[in-house]
Amino acid sequence: MRIGIDLGGTKIEIIALDQQGRAIFRKRVATPQHDYPATLDAINQLVIEAETTTKQKGSVGIGIPGSISPHSGLVKNANSTWIIGQPLQQDLSALLSRDVYIANDANCFVVSEATDGAAAGAEVVFGVIIGTGTGGGIAVNARPIIGKNAIGGEWGHNPLPWPKDDERPGKKCFCGKHGCIETWLSGPGFLYDHQQRMGNGKDPREIVQLAEQGDLLAEETLQRYENRMARALASVINVVDPDVVVLGGGMSNLKRLYENVPKIWGKYIFSDHVATKLLPPEHGDASGVRGAAWLWPKSS
Repeated sequence: MRIGIDLGGTKIEIIALDQQGRAIFRKRVATPQHDYPATLDAINQLVIEAETTTKQKGSVGIGIPGSISPHSGLVKNANSTWIIGQPLQQDLSALLSRDVYIANDANCFVVSEATDGAAAGAEVVFGVIIGTGTGGGIAVNARPIIGKNAIGGEWGHNPLPWPKDDERPGKKCFCGKHGCIETWLSGPGFLYDHQQRMGNGKDPREIVQLAEQGDLLAEETLQRYENRMARALASVINVVDPDVVVLGGGMSNLKRLYENVPKIWGKYIFSDHVATKLLPPEHGDASGVRGAAWLWPKSS
């Protein structure tokens, strides 16, 4: 049995998968806010409940909104700030009395979709999270590429490629730089761009609805978004050359992306033909927790 845990800022989700990848236990609880010991205890209690219910012991993989620093062994770059600087992997391994595999939540997403999701069978997959933030992960043969600095695939904090004059220097990012891809392609970035042009719409979903109803400003916002995504993904394809790009997060529900973005990205990709596919996720919001369960190799 494989246990996956998605440690988010507002909820902790657990799933137990059998060897065929079928969910045999799943539960969500609220994340204890700003309380590291309580967060550890919540994870421990979920694992105990999963194993008691299934009467099996499982391997444990955990996705976090950050990563484990190879230098210090402590959590870094997490938006759940109370786990930053904590020895999460060591503490959970001791608490659960077993080795624990921890990876960034975008890496979990791409592992899930490359294992038994939209990109199953593809050799090289780039997974994108476009929601409140913008993240990315790379899987080769369904294994995550963590990288020497534990930032493999973190494409959201590179600058938007081939910027236009009115895109410079770009909005300031929480990382301290200006014009990061995240500031353009995240849900808040999409909304900010629309509101700067005095468009109606209080959230991305409403802007999409307005475009469908013929609102010109909303349609122009969507076209800018598609062009920026095409440029941003072209820069990844030029370096990684993946078989498949899978989108996740709230903005991935925008169906027109899958048709329109590949029509644009060819002019920025250094090839006479682009065979890379752009696909929606098969497992939706369950991809993160499923990918955490699949962090352990299949032979485990």
